[in-house]
Amino acid sequence: MRVFTDLNALPQFRNSVVTIGSFDGIHLGHQKIISKITQLAQEEDGESIVITFHPHPRIVLSKGTADLKLLHSIEEKIYWLNQYKVDNLIIVPFNESFSNQSPADYIHNFLLKNFNPKHIVIGYDHKFGKNRAGNIDLMKAELGIDGPEVFEIQKEEINNLAISSSKVRKAITEGEMMKAKELLGHSYTLRGEVVTGEKLGKTLGFPTANIKLDEKYKLIPQQGIYAVTVAIEGNEKTALKGMLYIGDRPSLNHLTNLSIEVNIFDFDEDIYGKKIMLQIEKFIRGDKKYDSLDALKAAIAEDKISVESFFNAEQKNPAIKKTNKIDPEVAVVILNYNGKEHLEKYLPSVLQTDYSNLRIIIADNASTDDSIDLLKRKFPNTELQLLDKNYGFTGGYAHSLSVIDSEYIVLMNSDVRVEKNWLQEAMKVITSDETIAVVQPKILSDKKPTHFEYAGAAGGYIDRWGFPFCRGRLFDTLEEDKHQYEEESDIFWASGCAFLIKNDLYKKVGGLDPQFFAHLEEIDLCWRIQRMGYSIRYAPKSIVYHLGGGTLSYQNPKKTFLNFRNSLIMITKNKHGLSLFINIIVRLKLDGIAGIKFLVSGRPMDCWAIIKAHFSYYSKFFQIRKRKIYESKAISVGRNTEKIKIKGIYKKSIVADYFLRGIQHFSDIDKNNIS
Repeated sequence: MRVFTDLNALPQFRNSVVTIGSFDGIHLGHQKIISKITQLAQEEDGESIVITFHPHPRIVLSKGTADLKLLHSIEEKIYWLNQYKVDNLIIVPFNESFSNQSPADYIHNFLLKNFNPKHIVIGYDHKFGKNRAGNIDLMKAELGIDGPEVFEIQKEEINNLAISSSKVRKAITEGEMMKAKELLGHSYTLRGEVVTGEKLGKTLGFPTANIKLDEKYKLIPQQGIYAVTVAIEGNEKTALKGMLYIGDRPSLNHLTNLSIEVNIFDFDEDIYGKKIMLQIEKFIRGDKKYDSLDALKAAIAEDKISVESFFNAEQKNPAIKKTNKIDPEVAVVILNYNGKEHLEKYLPSVLQTDYSNLRIIIADNASTDDSIDLLKRKFPNTELQLLDKNYGFTGGYAHSLSVIDSEYIVLMNSDVRVEKNWLQEAMKVITSDETIAVVQPKILSDKKPTHFEYAGAAGGYIDRWGFPFCRGRLFDTLEEDKHQYEEESDIFWASGCAFLIKNDLYKKVGGLDPQFFAHLEEIDLCWRIQRMGYSIRYAPKSIVYHLGGGTLSYQNPKKTFLNFRNSLIMITKNKHGLSLFINIIVRLKLDGIAGIKFLVSGRPMDCWAIIKAHFSYYSKFFQIRKRKIYESKAISVGRNTEKIKIKGIYKKSIVADYFLRGIQHFSDIDKNNIS
């Protein structure tokens, strides 16, 4: 790879294919762009060119650089770009004059004049020119139809790799070096000059090379001991093994400055003044204070055994070293409104979830209690989204999920307790088949864990008239969990109290419909997803416990209103023509019977709630129709098969079965009538 630092000394490039960016970390997302330019260069019999900047633009343009943490020094960037077979690297001296170019000058006087590119490849959010005013649309307009072809790497292409520099930084600062390696596609490196230290390591029997880093703004991993491979200037191809210490040496009271020093195994050469690069492979332990030098020496000896054991295991199993596969990122999103008590009781179990690539996000619906203070004080590792007002359950989630880019998302109520492996088991199911869009765990009662819980139980179904029910729960009758529903199976709908979904499909189908406010919104979403050709799945080995009724009691008339109104909305959105007309007529009769039953049983407010539900539905009819047209367009674009069979519909009436025939358990239903 040729490296140029002077724009006035550039050669005449041949059929150049250019990309521009900071490329900090050169992670898998960056590598996708690099792969594209090398591919195009080969096709054109040309040269690939990466243009980057030094110093980092933020150092020049921003007065506040205290929080700037770079993944690579410029020397490390050169090293890795060379590894990825780039033909030419242009390091542009970045200064205020360069930053003040207009977007048009940037294109014509910088890009075209210096590189005469045949193709330009940029990321989806690339900005350029003064005040970052230029974008891909402006670039295409300036270049015209006869100019270089511009390729944009779409956001989805990079997100599908679950990669971003912020995720890499988070892994490194938390000492998760193997995860960082998976995200980067290569080990995280530290590079610098070997300088004279206190020479205490030699006294302890573990001589170390002290390193002064090349880059002032370099991100340094958390303090502790690491397994590393070492490359020394002049002999870069020989990979030595060693153990790295990062810390302020708490066992030595007279030394307080941060030290970065490496003990290189089976090595005794003088390397003072030489450059050295460390590839950090594994975090061994955190820094610790010892009462004596003997105790410190014993600990270092144990560390060496741990590091050697790691390298021995890696040598025996090359897959450990070569793997780039990581668990897909999952964001568990918990909507909160004045739920301090629930958060304090249930959030700890969610935080103990055994899954390697997990985000816990609390979306707060403008709470007026002390929820936010509790989260900041007691649960600082959670992410916090502050909504400007209470949008209700459905609207709150709609606002929150619209800005989350994780590959998978989980909607979870704040009153849910989970088993440690619940997400692992659910992910096994949803990743087993590309047609599975949503997975629901087995939902048991937190009050009575031997029984299923009302909101979801062992998976949801719906009858021909739009009444939802569950395996394990028909209306108010809850079954004991006797392991009668242990088979993984297709269902009609999954409960919103613990709802795992592929994020891209959630967005393609139009997301949750805010007009529901609360209740049945997840059933409507599942119905639309099935109409798109995907399936909803029940995962019996994934187990959660739901308190239920924590926000609104199951016997509350407002819940009755929402259930009846939203059921009518859902039917209207997902049925068509004569089928819809007949369904509405039948529902008028059935809902009237339900109202009379409430009245006779001494619940007049529930009867009034049904009447209000119907009037609310009729008043919203045109709003419902507008949303239906919008969502139907999304569904028609996203269909992955022409012959779609909706699963989990009961072809008879569950109301008649339960109230007239006395059927109170799912096992007694005629299964031949379930699609």
